[in-house]
Amino acid sequence: MRTAAVALTLFLAACAHHGFVSDRLFCGLSIPGAGAVTQSDVDAFIAAEVEPRFPDGFTVWRARGHWKGGNEETLVIEILHAPDPRLDRLVQEIADAYRVRFRQEAVLRVTSPATMRLYR
Repeated sequence: MRTAAVALTLFLAACAHHGFVSDRLFCGLSIPGAGAVTQSDVDAFIAAEVEPRFPDGFTVWRARGHWKGGNEETLVIEILHAPDPRLDRLVQEIADAYRVRFRQEAVLRVTSPATMRLYR
């Protein structure tokens, strides 16, 4: 019985990659005094700032957020990566680039530990 439990534990450990980080950037889509960030703006930003830094993959979706008393359409960029100071800096660079390019007061970053499973 104990041998079976050890074998099962080793098998499950081999199926999941522990020690990853999930970073989510919440980026407002309203430009103060200038309207909204368009889909073509988003596409150009992703191509110029996110793809070169994380060519192995990331996820982007739209959400509706609430910021300082008002609702706002929001772009969420999620990146799963190994915990590494260099990768951490790349995520920070993306947030800074978005904030500057689209004149945002802030970009929210949420970092959580993650277990990643890739089903093939």
